[in-house]
Amino acid sequence: MIRERVKYLQERLEAGEAALISSDAGRLYYTGFKSSAGYAAVTADKAVFFIDFRYYEKARETVKSCEVVLLSAFYKQLGDFLSSENVKTVLLETGSVTLESYDNYAKRLPGFDFSTDPKLQRIITKQRSVKSSDETALIKKAQAMTDETFGYILNRIKPGRTEREVMLDMEFYMRGLGSEGVSFDFIVVSGKNSSLPHGVPTDKKIEAGDFVTMDFGAVSGGYRSDMTRTVAAGGVNDKQRSVYETVLEAQKRTIAYIRPGVICRDVDRVARDYIAGAGYGECFGHGLGHSVGLEIHESPACNTVCTDVMETGMIMTVEPGIYIENEFGVRIEDMVIVTKDGCEDITKSKKELIIL
Repeated sequence: MIRERVKYLQERLEAGEAALISSDAGRLYYTGFKSSAGYAAVTADKAVFFIDFRYYEKARETVKSCEVVLLSAFYKQLGDFLSSENVKTVLLETGSVTLESYDNYAKRLPGFDFSTDPKLQRIITKQRSVKSSDETALIKKAQAMTDETFGYILNRIKPGRTEREVMLDMEFYMRGLGSEGVSFDFIVVSGKNSSLPHGVPTDKKIEAGDFVTMDFGAVSGGYRSDMTRTVAAGGVNDKQRSVYETVLEAQKRTIAYIRPGVICRDVDRVARDYIAGAGYGECFGHGLGHSVGLEIHESPACNTVCTDVMETGMIMTVEPGIYIENEFGVRIEDMVIVTKDGCEDITKSKKELIIL
């Protein structure tokens, strides 16, 4: 499977071009090897993975898609490889390469054109947007751990516990299930703090009548999950219940709309129009969702401007929300796989209002 990914990239390179992969996610995607350093250099005919001594032994055992080379003098080694392959233009991951790195390439290897053309980034983005069966299985496994963590924490949310305590409890339990880490820094916010879409857990104590919003995910084989649930501690008033039901209905309508061929911004519009029709249009200020994979935010995204078309095999979040400043917020997020005739919701946790 990893070899096929490299072959896909090679088939899209022209004579005289090389792709230089240096991002964490890029290295993992094209080598199947997780590391904090290293470079994959790929031409139409050859692929080499330069990796330092810390990882070299394990990389030789693991990596089958590239020739593994011990990294000692990187710029000389890269230059020798590019010359041997008659490379003139080196394509970079323009979405992740820093200006400092670009300057170093250009100064240390002046005989080659290190291109700022986003060709390579477009290839990678397109390739990674549709998940293979192996990738999908890993994401489902990550989501299963996320669902289990939600079921666990429901019995441990109570007035008097702080947001930070709940967050740490969730993370420790999830790691105990086998998660390789956290998909991102967990969001656990309550009461007025729940009006902050990306609020940070604090030492605020949960109080009776608070909404508690939890946005979290697990990691399996480098692949991530992403889920949000909002629950109530002790009870809700009529306004809270009405807002919750509005968000839930917006999400249900959107999931029912998703299928191959629809435009991402039109998917976003389904939820946005419903929320606006309920009088809360100004309270939904972020995009509806995004793709998930080796990174928590991948392309495409469902927002007001994305014109990408949904394809079978894409995995997207659907996360409408309403946030009323200085009062409370509600967000409900599931992950769905686009199928040939609709989509499959792989988030199994209950999303009807839970009052603890």
